[in-house]
Amino acid sequence: MAFIVKKKISGREYYYLQKSIREGDKVKSKVVAYLGKDLQEAEKKAEQIKMQDQKPSQPEKKQEQSQSNNINSEEKEFISFIQEHGFIWGPEPEIYGGLAGFYTYGPIGKLLKNKVENSVRKIFNANDLRELEGPTVLPDIVWKASGHLDTFSDRIIKCSKCNAIFRADKIIEESHDVAADAFSDEKILKFIKDKNIKCPSCKDNFEQKIERQSLMMKTVVAGEPAALRPETATVTYLPFLRFYNFFRKKFPMGVFQIGKAYRNEISPRQHVLRGREFTQAEGQMFVDPEKKNEWEKYEEIKNIKLPFWDYESQDINSKVKSISIKEALKKGLIKSQAYGWCIWLAYTQFINFGISKERIRLRQHHPDEKAFYADDAWDIEVRLNNYGWTEVCGVHDRTDYDLKQHTKFSNEKLEAKREDGSTFVPHVLEIAFGTDRPTYALIDIFYDKKEESEGKTTFKIPYNMAPIDISIFPLMKKPELLEASKNIKEDLENDFIINYDVSGSIGKRYLRSATIGTPYAITIDFDTLEKNTVTIRDRDTEKQIRIKTKDLKNTLRKLINQEIQFEEAGKII
Repeated sequence: MAFIVKKKISGREYYYLQKSIREGDKVKSKVVAYLGKDLQEAEKKAEQIKMQDQKPSQPEKKQEQSQSNNINSEEKEFISFIQEHGFIWGPEPEIYGGLAGFYTYGPIGKLLKNKVENSVRKIFNANDLRELEGPTVLPDIVWKASGHLDTFSDRIIKCSKCNAIFRADKIIEESHDVAADAFSDEKILKFIKDKNIKCPSCKDNFEQKIERQSLMMKTVVAGEPAALRPETATVTYLPFLRFYNFFRKKFPMGVFQIGKAYRNEISPRQHVLRGREFTQAEGQMFVDPEKKNEWEKYEEIKNIKLPFWDYESQDINSKVKSISIKEALKKGLIKSQAYGWCIWLAYTQFINFGISKERIRLRQHHPDEKAFYADDAWDIEVRLNNYGWTEVCGVHDRTDYDLKQHTKFSNEKLEAKREDGSTFVPHVLEIAFGTDRPTYALIDIFYDKKEESEGKTTFKIPYNMAPIDISIFPLMKKPELLEASKNIKEDLENDFIINYDVSGSIGKRYLRSATIGTPYAITIDFDTLEKNTVTIRDRDTEKQIRIKTKDLKNTLRKLINQEIQFEEAGKII
């Protein structure tokens, strides 16, 4: 641990950075660097030195490269597909060898991620949550209050041979369907030994000890220690008094943020699923604790069945059983109507993405895994082709912990009043999405791998989530066809994402369109000029219909929203 010390020499003050170092049975303090005569400058230099120490060494970079190479042939083909077709590139910067945990979304990947984020916006806004945008860098006092500065760390384990470092619980979860985050240090070490889990980099054994590493990314702003936010939630709580007034002091109140967060993730693996820079989409419901079981919207959803997998069933490896939200509340699996509604809302979002119910489960946090302040904690997990069951969303009852902590550290009362004049600290119900994981999940699930004899590998994503909605192809590069095609493009592009392509044969253009998941391809031919009709080709069935140009926009909207069947939309040709 490094710290600043002041020394007086000949009546003058000088500042040094010292570090505690263990030598045998004793701990000694040694000077690491001279920091100058001014305390503010000394603090700034100290932070810079600490940050420099956190930079990955050459062995760490080699470890990251080794991990990226340690994937099976099917996953390599998958990664090749998403790179070649403009979904995701990296780790970035590729031309400098790449740093694990940082990625670029290519043109198609970014369009898909936009669809994911807009879907989240739509469901939050439809349920009266309103969007905020807060800062990504805040002073350390905020993170001290939230607990991140002192406790936000992960357990790490080191290879005894190559010294590669891994997150201890994830090295278990990657090969076994268990929630190792709930394990004690001793249980993690025993599990790794019993299951003979080896270092992914060199296939040797791990050291039999667990250490901890902070996940905070530190910086200095105007000479003051600060950090990049590791989540959007904390930043959402800080303007509580502002939105309390904005919502006219009426409960419940809902707000959400979609934006970047940063964590010094240990040995990032599994592509964008565990990045050091990622996008979160977290909704926060502020509720009166006395009204949690008087939730107005509960009656609408109480009989809906969801795939609850409680921690006791996990312990005995029992199968997931779908039960109603009402029954889950009666059995004590969840503790309030309001929380049950939040779980339903989060689950509905993944159904809206087009992910099948068979691939989704709700996993309850084990008591040893749950945060000490949480009254309820469940994760939504999705079964991926590459990585099995993967957490994609967390739903937490955070009680009044956050507002009380920030009241304590800021000396501002973050509380509300009931109509009878009594005061209370609102409870927070959190729905914590990321958008990188759902985006990856959609690519993983709907990537339709074909053998060479079967045809071309394509991306069969649900039509409403496709990165590009429509392709427009003039049959030939005739001036009159090009002009008609551009007129149709201009008419549609305010309502749809359009791909306009005139290069190559019509067959090759159809194939390129299907490969990136575009649901419909419109062909403009000479009948378009003579009869004001166009053909629409369906991606999955390859069937074609002919319709009037004037009906095109309305027909496409109904098709994408699944309001009509393709065969009903026009004349099959």
